[in-house]
Amino acid sequence: MAWLHNGRIIKAGKSWTDGETQHPSNWMLWSDSEKTDRGLVWQDDPDTSYDNRFYWARDVERSLEDINVVDEDDNPVIDPLTGVQQIQPGLKTNWIKTTKETANSLLSKSDWYVTRKAENNTAIPSDINTYRNNVRTACNTIETAINDCTTLNEFKALFETPVDSDGTPTGNAPIYNFPEEV
Repeated sequence: MAWLHNGRIIKAGKSWTDGETQHPSNWMLWSDSEKTDRGLVWQDDPDTSYDNRFYWARDVERSLEDINVVDEDDNPVIDPLTGVQQIQPGLKTNWIKTTKETANSLLSKSDWYVTRKAENNTAIPSDINTYRNNVRTACNTIETAINDCTTLNEFKALFETPVDSDGTPTGNAPIYNFPEEV
């Protein structure tokens, strides 16, 4: 955002000339109409914002699918450790990994019940069993929704929180729709 005079940025706190008149360094105190009367024009910065979950840069979409990495001559880039072509993971791969990590994190808090059952044959409480099953089901449901996306807009819709007619959230966005912890 800047005030311009004949295409030149006029810096705040600096005096400037319009070719005939030397204007004072406190010109920023002028009202907007005073500034425009003296030939200044306001210019907004270009909109460079973008959602980096879905875009590499403004208007440069991330790929949903994995991409084989190639060099400038379109030759495969081979990983020197594995001898296999390098792959740039797509949004689906990355978010399935994130979903599995979330499910693992949720389940790990109650893993001790499973260990206790294996070691001492102590029953796992039914609400814990139900919760663990619901986490696994939610993980599978989210993965299926991710894999079913064929366009970036479909994928972006997974991040939209459902709302009622008043705009009040009515649940979780599909990508985050795990059960409440017990």
